[in-house]
Amino acid sequence: MTLHHYAVQVRWQGNTGTGTSSYQAYRRDFDVEHPNKPIISGSADPAYLGDAARWNPEELLVAAVSSCHKLWYLHLCADHKICVLSYVDEALGEMQDNDPVKRGHITQVTLQPHVIIQDAEQLELAQSLHALAHHECMIANSVNFPVYCQPRCEAQSEQK
Repeated sequence: MTLHHYAVQVRWQGNTGTGTSSYQAYRRDFDVEHPNKPIISGSADPAYLGDAARWNPEELLVAAVSSCHKLWYLHLCADHKICVLSYVDEALGEMQDNDPVKRGHITQVTLQPHVIIQDAEQLELAQSLHALAHHECMIANSVNFPVYCQPRCEAQSEQK
């Protein structure tokens, strides 16, 4: 068993001069940093006084689930000699914030990958590999909400 470590620095960028003297006194902006990687500019959801132009933690969580699934899917397709030409996921996360017992929680993430492969004869296998990718995805295995996958696979020749 191998143990992996992931270190990031999250630096708050929202002190407007008075710190957190009140809820409205500060910006929610932050930067996610790591040496030799681009900075990710983040903030809260606009519903919580965040900056809509920056990534919020909920979006980053949905992106983590989606990208992990995609990476496993591409790996499995390569292993099965399926040539993937395009992969676009319109992933959607749902958060409930009015539950008195479990305040503010993601209730589900739905992945909706649209995959284009080269060979139409491999469509059934390409479609089935999404279930295995979901099983292997470390992020999906780590979260406490359901992750659904509604893939659509097409062959290049079927493109409209």
